[in-house]
Amino acid sequence: MSEFAKSLSVSASGLKAQASRLRHLSENISNADTPGYRRKTIPFRTAFDAGQGVSNVEVGRMSIDNRPLARIYDPGHPMADESGHYEGSNVDLLIELADAREAQRSYEANLKMFEQTRQMSSSLMQLLRR
Repeated sequence: MSEFAKSLSVSASGLKAQASRLRHLSENISNADTPGYRRKTIPFRTAFDAGQGVSNVEVGRMSIDNRPLARIYDPGHPMADESGHYEGSNVDLLIELADAREAQRSYEANLKMFEQTRQMSSSLMQLLRR
């Protein structure tokens, strides 16, 4: 396998991983006000592909954040108990937005690497045709 194909494979695996991360982050953000919702996280790991001879990025199993849920005082809420409290979510929007920005920048960096590799491959082909 050519070095260009290896580079494209690594970039593509990074794009897939960051896209998956962004999907989970958007779920967390959209459910931040859902009572009882627990934050979802996904880890990344390196997986060596012996056939290609490269280490790609893979997404691990999704896990649920077991931090305690926020207790919210709202006696008028339909889920409130006798004391007027109900359990909110454990999503911190500041953390989710920071993670989303990091994932977006990582996605853009992988995309740039993919585009540069493709351009270098195209330029090499033009040189070889001469």
